[in-house]
Amino acid sequence: MHVLQGALRTYAWGSRTAIAELCGRPVPSDHPEAELWLGAHPANPSRLRIGADTVSLLDTIAEDPAGQLGPRARAGFGDRLPFLLKLLAADEALSLQAHPSAAQAKEGFAREEAAGIPRDSAVRNYRDDSHKPELVVALTRFEALAGFRAPDRTVELLRALRVPELDHYIALLEGQPDSSGLRALFTTWITLPQPALASLLPQILDGCVRYLSAPGESREFAPEVRTVLELGESYPGDAGVLASILLNRVTLEPGEGLYLAAGNLHAYLHGLAVELMANSDNVLRGGLTPKHVDVPELLRVLDFEPLTGPVRTATPIPGDSAVHVYDTPAPEFALSRIDLTPRSPSAELGRTGPRILLCTAGSVSLRCGGQELELARGESAWIAASDPPVEIVATADAQVFSATVG
Repeated sequence: MHVLQGALRTYAWGSRTAIAELCGRPVPSDHPEAELWLGAHPANPSRLRIGADTVSLLDTIAEDPAGQLGPRARAGFGDRLPFLLKLLAADEALSLQAHPSAAQAKEGFAREEAAGIPRDSAVRNYRDDSHKPELVVALTRFEALAGFRAPDRTVELLRALRVPELDHYIALLEGQPDSSGLRALFTTWITLPQPALASLLPQILDGCVRYLSAPGESREFAPEVRTVLELGESYPGDAGVLASILLNRVTLEPGEGLYLAAGNLHAYLHGLAVELMANSDNVLRGGLTPKHVDVPELLRVLDFEPLTGPVRTATPIPGDSAVHVYDTPAPEFALSRIDLTPRSPSAELGRTGPRILLCTAGSVSLRCGGQELELARGESAWIAASDPPVEIVATADAQVFSATVG
C-alpha cells in the first residue's frame, strides 16, 4: 500500500479551480487543469511514493505483475492494469466524441500501425488496441450530452424552435423515427457543406433565442436550447452544434453516475467528476474541438440506438451502509463509493486488488496489515493484489472512491 501521485493533464477546457481546490492547492492554478490520471497508462503513469522517492506505477507493475495485479486480473487482461481512474474538471465543453468497441479498436489500431502513423501523431485515432467503456460520477452538479435522444422527442424539440428551414429534416426523422432515421439525419448534418451549414446554423440559433424569450410559452426544452446557444457561441460554424441537438441533455447531481458503452456519442459540458474507464486513449471526434476530427471514422463506430435512462445511481452493499456500488457491464473496472460518517466510521475492503482509492471529502486512515496510511482530501493510494484486506477509518464525514477490476 502506497500513496499514489496522479499525473495532471492541462487542456483548454479544464478548470483553474476545481481540481486544485479539491487537492488543497492554491487557486487559481497557472493553467486550466482538466484531468488527474490515476493509473498506469503509458502516456502518463502515476507514481508511487516510497519514502522520499517516487517510482512509476507502470514500471512497478512491469517488474512484479503477479504481486501487483494478481491472478484474476492477469488471466483476463495480461500484465497491464485494465482500468484508469481520473478526476475530470470541465469549465467548457469537451469535444463531441465516441469510443470504439473492442473489435473496432483492434482493427483500427492494426490499420494505423500498418499505415505507419506515429502513435503520438495529432491525426492518429487509435493509440492502442483497447475499447474504452467509461463511467463518470458527479462530485458537483455535472452537465453532459450523452447518447441519441428518442426520435419522437427530438421531433418535438425541432418543431418547438419554429424554424422553417428545419421542416425538411423534421419530415426525414418523422418518416423514419428509429435508429436509421437518426443515422440519416446525423450523417446529413455532420457532413453539410460549409455554405449550407453557414446558412442553416444561424437560423437555428435565432430559433433558440426566440424559444427562450417567447412570453407565456412552455419552455420544456430550455436546457437543451441553452446548450445549443452556448455551443454555437463557443464553436461558431461547427457542425457539432447541429449534432448536439440530437443528444440527451443530462444533469447529474453529486453521487449520480453516467455509463457510456462503445459507440455512444457524448460531450461533457461542465462540472467536476470522478471518471473510471478501460485503460485506453482511443477517441473519435466529430466536432466542438480544435483537435483532429475524423467524421468518416466516427460514423463507423457510432451506435444510433436511442439511449434511454442513462443516469445510474449506486446501490448499497447489503449489511454495509457505507459502501455503494455502481453497477456496469464493463469487465475492466468496478467503482464503489464509500461514505463514512460518525455512525458508519469504517469500512473493510476484501482482498480484491489491484485497487486505487481516492479521497474526495474529509480525510481517512487506511489500515492494511500492520501498515497505516493517512489520506487527505484529493489524495489517493495504490493497493496491490498481494496486500492484505484494507480497512478505511474516518473520525468525521469522509468520502472515498474505490476502483478495481470488474
